[in-house]
Amino acid sequence: MQLAWRDTRRSRGKLMLFLSSIVLGIAALVAINSFRESLQQAIDEKAKTLIGADLVIGTNSKPDSLATVLVDSVRSLGRRSDENRLLSMVYFTNSNGTRLVQVRALEGDFPYFGAIETEPAAASRSFRQGRRALVDHNLMLQYQANPGDSVRIGDTTFEIAGALHKIPGQSALTATVAPAVYIPRQYLDETRLMQRGSRISYYYYFDLPESVQPDTLAKKLEPRMEEYGLFYDTVQTRKEGMGRAYDELAGFLALVGFVALLLGCVGVASAVHVYMRDKLSTIGILRCLGMSGRQAFLIYLFQVTGMGLIGGLAGALLGSVVQLLLPELFKTFLPVQVDAGISVAAVIQGVLLGMVVSVLFALLPLLTIRQVSPLITLRAMIEHLTRQRDPLRWAVYGLILLFILVFSWWQMGTWWQAAAFTGTVVAAFLVLALLAKALSWVVRRFFPTHWGYVWRQGLANLYRPNNQTLLLMVSIGLGTALIGTLYLVQRTLLSEVAISSSENQPNLVLFDIQDAQRDMVVEMTKTNGLPVLQLDPIVTMRLERVNQLTGADVRRDSTLDIKPWLFTREYRVTYRDTLSDAEETLEGTWKGNYDGEGLVPISLEERYAERIKAEIGDTLAFNVQGAPITTQVSHIREVDWNRVQSNFLIVFPKGVLEEAPQFHVLMTRSANDQQAAAFQRSVVERFPNISTIGLDLILQTLDEVVGQISFVIQFMALFSIFTGLLVLIGSVNVSKFQRIQESVLLRTLGASRRQIFSITALEYLLLGMLAAATGLFIAFGAAWALAVFSFEITFVPVLWPLVVIFAVVALLTVSVGLVNSRGILVRPPLEVLRSEV
Repeated sequence: MQLAWRDTRRSRGKLMLFLSSIVLGIAALVAINSFRESLQQAIDEKAKTLIGADLVIGTNSKPDSLATVLVDSVRSLGRRSDENRLLSMVYFTNSNGTRLVQVRALEGDFPYFGAIETEPAAASRSFRQGRRALVDHNLMLQYQANPGDSVRIGDTTFEIAGALHKIPGQSALTATVAPAVYIPRQYLDETRLMQRGSRISYYYYFDLPESVQPDTLAKKLEPRMEEYGLFYDTVQTRKEGMGRAYDELAGFLALVGFVALLLGCVGVASAVHVYMRDKLSTIGILRCLGMSGRQAFLIYLFQVTGMGLIGGLAGALLGSVVQLLLPELFKTFLPVQVDAGISVAAVIQGVLLGMVVSVLFALLPLLTIRQVSPLITLRAMIEHLTRQRDPLRWAVYGLILLFILVFSWWQMGTWWQAAAFTGTVVAAFLVLALLAKALSWVVRRFFPTHWGYVWRQGLANLYRPNNQTLLLMVSIGLGTALIGTLYLVQRTLLSEVAISSSENQPNLVLFDIQDAQRDMVVEMTKTNGLPVLQLDPIVTMRLERVNQLTGADVRRDSTLDIKPWLFTREYRVTYRDTLSDAEETLEGTWKGNYDGEGLVPISLEERYAERIKAEIGDTLAFNVQGAPITTQVSHIREVDWNRVQSNFLIVFPKGVLEEAPQFHVLMTRSANDQQAAAFQRSVVERFPNISTIGLDLILQTLDEVVGQISFVIQFMALFSIFTGLLVLIGSVNVSKFQRIQESVLLRTLGASRRQIFSITALEYLLLGMLAAATGLFIAFGAAWALAVFSFEITFVPVLWPLVVIFAVVALLTVSVGLVNSRGILVRPPLEVLRSEV
């Protein structure tokens, strides 16, 4: 140990520099794991405020008599509050503005735990008396509304009692997507929003006595709730669901940090390799003095372990600081306030991880120490290593793969995901390494010899001894690949909902149009200069039977692999005589008109047919609001759900559902925002029950959501970029002696400082450009694979931002390379005669 410490006296700067490459990876992991622990603690402490009650029972359709009896039976055990939720337009009378919101009609003392946070605070209670409403505070800011102003919901005008800031269990992201407006439930009928076809959810909140265990009660009632189309939520189920969701996000971000750590490990392995080359003469002298290869190996193993401990401590300290920022970054997505705190467990894990990865990835170059011959002291310019194969090297490779697999399993929870991640990382490293090797070979073999002196020297640096091509291609390339992949996936997802500039593409949707209103709405649309692009009738119904199987059958026999909720949900179907542009026939023949003979032929969407195990010729029985209809599957079609139009799981032919209770959906297109706003106001003023939504608003909201998520992920990905830069700095410094020798030799032969500067700049420019280009090439492949196989969407590459990424990475590489090589230019030519730097 003492000898190992003494040997570091002249090399501690180098050791600290290249081991600093693991600091950011450790910091990322410590920060994420500390945040994960703080989040779980916050969820545990504030669990009851997440749902505001002991038990919540809900349904997305009007409960029948049996469901009502079940809900009433639970009410006898404690207090109950009722709530109806539906989407509707609201009209701000002062600003003459309209907006689609989630109306929540509340009755009772909910929440029983936590509070509805409002301004003024008394409004959370006062709005329950009289025609008053709580309006989301962002909406009030947007439409310049104040407490005391009026807002119209349906046919009823409400006084704004206060601004709604927070609801139990609601995150800022949820409020952005669906801003809420609370009204007293006793006035819901007056609004006349509960029309045929309106999608209304029913929620029942229960405050149970301590003698009743909510989870035990819910489990006991679960079979009956499932049969009646009810769902439930308890404090425990909400904790588990939220904990699982955020744990998966934290696990993913930890893997992003782990990639940064792996990049640092590449820097450790490369730097230890160069460090060992510098120590060959010292090792040779020790061998001449009688030290065994094993003892020499242990000396440098202790050095690396000590540096790994220091690197782990530094990373844990930095991670503990970074985790203080994470609650602010994640606050948009969190339903509870998280107080950041240092996690002792995460710090210990980070320190141990620093030691493990330092030793593990340094073992490959360290193993060569055992083969150093004492004869190397007589042949100082030649590495005198034995040529025999070392089986321990393969064991180390196996340990590295096992470490990556086990660590990724620890973060992700399943072996198949861990195996996929490990395979992806190994493949990326191999692609980058092989391309780097191929680049060195191609440049050495084919670059033009008649080019200028600076070009020849700069290109030669890509394959000379101690070249940095492999190291920089892997580190900078993988970091660039991460950023590029995240950006491409983000833009591809947004492109799926992007509204086309085509004149025929709808950007306004009107729904809940009643039969009596249909013709008047069509006429109003045309009067306002808007085209009627699509007008679909919609009939609600439930599935009763698939062949001879009922919902009770699939609940009893799980081997049928049919979900029971498929028989309890409400389906919204349409009828027409032709297929739309978004539909394509896969099997069977579409019969657009029913002549009254035989069973009614219907068309099913392919994935829905798979879920209910239906094929051509099978019979399906439906309950159409009390009227039974037996149908036969005659057609299966593929639907492009990404098209901006009405798409359906089930389509009936004409001649069957015309007399059934129904409503309509109309799609149109406005030329600009002003025309859309004017049309929406006129619709709300004349038909308050009709909801109008601009698809531009959906796109804008989705863009904001994806942008926020992308920012968080890219924040973690920056650890990889900075780690790559640290690896670059370390690689430049550990090979500086070799560069100084080359520079002095070139100056002795007559090269000017300007030429040497140009040679160095050219080398790093080529490395930066090639590393960035390779990383973006991998990003293209990874983004394409994610789009096609994970999201099942069309990959849409966006080139110009990648050009910016390419340029930034290349310039950073040149800048760092030149700054860290500045000492080369000031060395005098006589230094080539010296034996030490």
